[in-house]
Amino acid sequence: MRSRHGFFDTGAWQRGFGSFIPPFPPEGGRGGGWGGRGHHGHGRGRARGGRPNVRNAVLALLHERPMHGYEMIQELEQRTGGIWRPSPGSVYPTLQMLEDEGLIVAEESGGRKRFVLTDTGRPEAEAAAQNAPWQEYGDENVSQAQEFRDAAFGIMDALRQVGFNGTPEQRAQALEVLTETRRKLYAILAD
Repeated sequence: MRSRHGFFDTGAWQRGFGSFIPPFPPEGGRGGGWGGRGHHGHGRGRARGGRPNVRNAVLALLHERPMHGYEMIQELEQRTGGIWRPSPGSVYPTLQMLEDEGLIVAEESGGRKRFVLTDTGRPEAEAAAQNAPWQEYGDENVSQAQEFRDAAFGIMDALRQVGFNGTPEQRAQALEVLTETRRKLYAILAD
């Protein structure tokens, strides 16, 4: 999990564990997270299960300008302060589905496929842009999620150090700390 510069490689974390999704809803409500225990309802721009709606996000982005798939992924990550980075496995099938529905078309540009709205797709894209999924990520939520992510990465880095350099006794102590921390985190939710 080291980068070529010797620092903790957050890309390896994402490849190993997927995009970081904070364990709290974006509007600060109570609950167990994105579609987890205690978080019911879908909110604006949200798909069933509580995750941001990729379809609406794609349409809202294309309402602004033509883009290619990877550009959309980067744009969504940037607009949510790194909280939400949809996977290619959710964006590209969505693009194919929108193309099959006749709402977008793919154009070849510089060796890449750029997607453009069709006349049929413009009304739905305009509606999606009115309640774009990234609008739910206010500055306070983005800041809190970034602090949460930084703390999580710091913990993972410390665990890696104990795992690689610690004695068996130190690793056993670290396991006790982790078990107690998990218990305390669940106790916070129980209050």
